[in-house]
Amino acid sequence: MKKSYTYILSNKSRNMLYIGVTADLFSRIAQHKNGVGSIFTRKYGLHSLLHFEEFTAIDQAIAREKQLKNWHKEWKWNLIKSNNPELKDLFDELLR
Repeated sequence: MKKSYTYILSNKSRNMLYIGVTADLFSRIAQHKNGVGSIFTRKYGLHSLLHFEEFTAIDQAIAREKQLKNWHKEWKWNLIKSNNPELKDLFDELLR
């Protein structure tokens, strides 16, 4: 089965979040970083990958994306900080 992902991006000042879903995490984040594909992320400079989750089916990832989008902002930040307390950009880890 092909993997799929739910991911959360933020801007440089870490005051905005964007939640997305993709079947190719590396390529999708590279698109965001290059300002391609999403007007919203380009407009607000949401280029830092702070969190991602892997799934075995796209419908699972889509369901998780919808769930996260309905969460309070504080819950989203708690999720991010539980796995990435330094709020570092995880994109470099995808390169390894």
